[in-house]
Formats: sequence, structure tokens, C-alpha cells
Amino acid sequence: MTLGELIERLGGELVYGSPEIIVAGVDIPETAGDLDLVFAEDERSADAALHCGASAVVLKHGCIGSSPARDHFAIVETGSPRLWFARAAKLLKPAPPGTGIHPTAVIGAEAALSRDITVGPCAVIGDRVSVGARTRIGAGAIIGEGVVIGQDCRIYPRAVLYPDTRLGDRVVVHAGAVLGADGFGYVRDSATGVYTQFPQQGSLVIEDDVEIGANTTIDRGALAETRIRRGTKIDNLVHVGHNCEIGEDVILVALTGISGSSTVGQGAVLAGQVGLGDHVHVGPGVILGGQAGVFTGATVTNEGLKPGTVHWGTPARPLRQVLREQAALARLARRREKGPVQDGGE
Repeated sequence: MTLGELIERLGGELVYGSPEIIVAGVDIPETAGDLDLVFAEDERSADAALHCGASAVVLKHGCIGSSPARDHFAIVETGSPRLWFARAAKLLKPAPPGTGIHPTAVIGAEAALSRDITVGPCAVIGDRVSVGARTRIGAGAIIGEGVVIGQDCRIYPRAVLYPDTRLGDRVVVHAGAVLGADGFGYVRDSATGVYTQFPQQGSLVIEDDVEIGANTTIDRGALAETRIRRGTKIDNLVHVGHNCEIGEDVILVALTGISGSSTVGQGAVLAGQVGLGDHVHVGPGVILGGQAGVFTGATVTNEGLKPGTVHWGTPARPLRQVLREQAALARLARRREKGPVQDGGE
């Protein structure tokens, strides 16, 4: 692809070089070759990027120092070089064409499989499954009865989609993920102590452009639905319980656990090992720092706080408040170590 074609798709301003320069991939300055694109976000990194072996560099406005006077080199300026670089990388590495259905795959009755799909070795497609165009299903994946998968999805090997799970377009499900399993809901007989499962017959809906990490689990609703809204990105080893609703463009980092019937608002960020009790509400844009915890039924919002405020600790509260509390405890501990104050005297 030419640099001019990338600029036409992504915007940006060509400030040095020719739009006809060919770009074949992306790399870091240390190893970039003559068909690669690199990026830099400040003056310090820009100097290395401008003098590496790449054919093109994308920079933030005002980061150009001395431009290298050499042929077959170009500079693009944009407000967000990292984002431009990431989008360029996707354009430069399109999905490979479909290879069809492997002979060892098992295809159920009344399955509706669109054109240009790929179904890998030993994958199982259940009855009445619908798969959209250009979707790729990896080796050993299990797609249960009645599952609906949209266009341009990528289901990696050994992922399991339980019956009646629904995926939108461009959804990525990494290896070992389990979508739509029964939620953990039981009713206890107080006389005998025996547990009976509460009905787990709801649905799971994954909207467009969601990515689900390896070995992550998302349970179906009990009687209603669990829903992951558009654009949310979920890391590896995350668990989302039944009846949860995760808003648009949410980030869930590894080892986060969300108990049943909780909601997470649009644009929220839950860092590593965050834990939410059941029936918790996390408001839009809230940031929960690593290992933060929210008690059952609690609500965490940014109301009255500056945007970007980080909540931390258990129970989760604004980080500045946590630091003040820790400082106060440290002062009390030092006073205790010194012992009681004695009256003066000789």
C-alpha cells in the first residue's frame, strides 16, 4: 500500500517525502526495514525514528527536528501518532482469505454458513448455527446449537460458545474462552442444606467490535440476558457473571471478576484483579485501579470528582482519599512506637 493511500484512509499531513512510497508493515525503529512504518510521540523518540531504516514515520505535530536528507523516506504528522500507527497496522495486515471447511470439521443440520468462511480441523458447528461472511473458526472450537456469529469474526482454537449465544460483527474470541455457560446461581433448602440450581436459561449477547481474551468466561443470563456492548475489550482470565451488562468501550484487565447482575458504564476501566460483588453499579468513565474491590450492591461513580479520577482499595474510593488515610495511619503508628508522652521534670 502506498503512503498516500494510508493518508487518504486515515488522515494526517504528509510533510516530507513522496506519497508514492510503499509501506508493507510496521515495526520499531531499532529493527525497521525499508518498507516499514514507525511512529514517535515526542521529540526524544522522534529523533530515533527519523534516523532509522524505515521508509516512513508518523509523528505528532511539532516533533520534527532535523529531517534526514535521503530518498525513499517520508514523514506524516498527526495529532495522535500511536492511534494512526495502530490503524495503519490493521490496514497493512488484512485478514487472509477464507480456506473453506476442513474435512474433519463437524457441521450440524440446518447450519447457515456464509461465503469465504474458514472452519479449522476438528471444529464442531452445531445445528441451526449461523456464521457470517469472512468469519474464521479455529481448530477444535465448539459452536453450540443456535449460535449466531456475525461477519468478519475470529474464533480462535478451543473456544467454546454455548447454545444460543449471539455475536455481532468483527468480534474476536481468543483461545480457551467459554461464552454462555450457566451462571453460578443456586437456592439453598434451609432444612436440608441441599442446593438447587436456579434456572440458567437466559442468553448472552456480544455486540460488534468486542474482543475477548484467552480463557475468559462470560455466563449467560439466568432468566434474562448478559450483554457486552459495542467496542469493549476484555483481557485474558476475566470472569463476567450472569445478568451483567457491560457498556460500550469498557476495558476489563486480566483477572478481573464481576459478580452477577452488575453493570459497568460506558468507557469505564477496570484494572487487573478488580473484584465486583453482585448487583454493583460502576458508572460511566470510572477507573478502578488494580485489586480494587466494590462491595455487593454498591455504586461507584465520578459524580463530584474530576474526570480521570482513579478509585482504589477495598472498598474502592478515590485514590487521593486512600493516600490521605494511609498517611494518617502511618502517623498514628509512629506515635504509638514512641510511646505515651511523659510530663516534664528532672
